[in-house]
Amino acid sequence: MLPLPAGAHLKPGSEMPLFVIPFPAFDPVLVHLGPFAVRWYALAYIVGILLGWVYARVLIRNKGLWGGPAPMTLIDFDDFVVWVTLGIILGGRIGYVLFYNFPLFSAHPIEIVQLWKGGMSFHGGFTGCVVAVVLFARNRGIPILSLGDITCAVGPIGLFLGRIANFINGELWGRPTDVPWAMVFPGGGPLPRHPSQLYEATLEGLVLLAVLALLIRMGALKRPGLIVGSFACFYAVARSTCEFFREPDAQLGFLWGEATMGQLLSIPLFIAGLGFIIYALKHPALRSQ
Repeated sequence: MLPLPAGAHLKPGSEMPLFVIPFPAFDPVLVHLGPFAVRWYALAYIVGILLGWVYARVLIRNKGLWGGPAPMTLIDFDDFVVWVTLGIILGGRIGYVLFYNFPLFSAHPIEIVQLWKGGMSFHGGFTGCVVAVVLFARNRGIPILSLGDITCAVGPIGLFLGRIANFINGELWGRPTDVPWAMVFPGGGPLPRHPSQLYEATLEGLVLLAVLALLIRMGALKRPGLIVGSFACFYAVARSTCEFFREPDAQLGFLWGEATMGQLLSIPLFIAGLGFIIYALKHPALRSQ
């Protein structure tokens, strides 16, 4: 534990913590390979996609979860990984450019392709995944909602690793606080802050993964669209909750009614999720037990 940095101050009425937890001095670059650098953030994407691919193959193989053979083959999903990877990267980057820093990128368009500088939007990445699912499913003649269910079921793995990478990079820190586990982040000024990246890793990653796994064990894959809807609704609630502890992006700040961009974008996501859930529950299961 370290003493509170000199000059730090909190909101009126808040108690001043005597100590704060020091932020671990992580190097954002995992390893240098000649002129190239492998960063933790890139590794999080790679490992997340690989683990998601392995988990998806397990789900597709398990006939009991579908009440019979899955409506897609392992080869189908193997080929789909390339499509969804492109959807995540392109959608995430385009979403960040449009929603979070459009004035900067419109003035300096060359920076749009400089992904190593950071800047990805979950809501944009999710939209990119939707496009990839629809296009690939139509191309292969497999059910769009079932492919979407599998994609959403494994998605929290990547979300968890991505938030851990945000923490390692010391970015997207939380709001000033006096909680005992507050941290002073290298770029966040002298104030102790919520480690909101870890809150998001827990809720959007581990908890969401467990919830969806439980629904799958209860037969959710037999109702196409149910996992997609559950993912969208739970993520929207989890993200909106964590936004109360996360510092808004400096270039945006608070928007309408003190809401953040993450909260506003989660509203249509939640509504769409409810629509998928209602649709799934109104239609009969694919097969009986």
